[in-house]
Amino acid sequence: MTTPETPELPVTFRPGRTRAVLLALGAAMFVVLTGVAVLLPRLGAGERLSFVLTGALVFAVLWVLARPRVVADGAGVTVVNIASGRRLEWAEIVQVRLRPGDPWVFLDLSDGTSLPVLGIQPGVAREQALRDARALRALVEARSTADRA
Repeated sequence: MTTPETPELPVTFRPGRTRAVLLALGAAMFVVLTGVAVLLPRLGAGERLSFVLTGALVFAVLWVLARPRVVADGAGVTVVNIASGRRLEWAEIVQVRLRPGDPWVFLDLSDGTSLPVLGIQPGVAREQALRDARALRALVEARSTADRA
């Protein structure tokens, strides 16, 4: 029961380019700081360790920033943002919104609140974000129709 715009479930939406840049930058920073720790001859063991730990901390922070995603499956949608995650049933989602100028998609929920969805953001890859927002909207519409039938 899928249309050309409605993907097969389960499907994961995430900002691929942003994620790639953040993880590559984190890995590069870790390698550079570890290289500095190894190559500088006058550093003591504690100083070397602090360089390596700083590199690991930078990588960890960038990994957390690369974490946002949206996973849609037969039962509902899981939204994972930077510091939190939330599981939603299909019936809880009233509307998927991505207006011009919005930094990411918003889900209007049946309880009257909106949930930001950082897993679909038009900043770096605008066309991909628009396709993902349309696909999520089509899934919500198809699932809400199926739940009413």
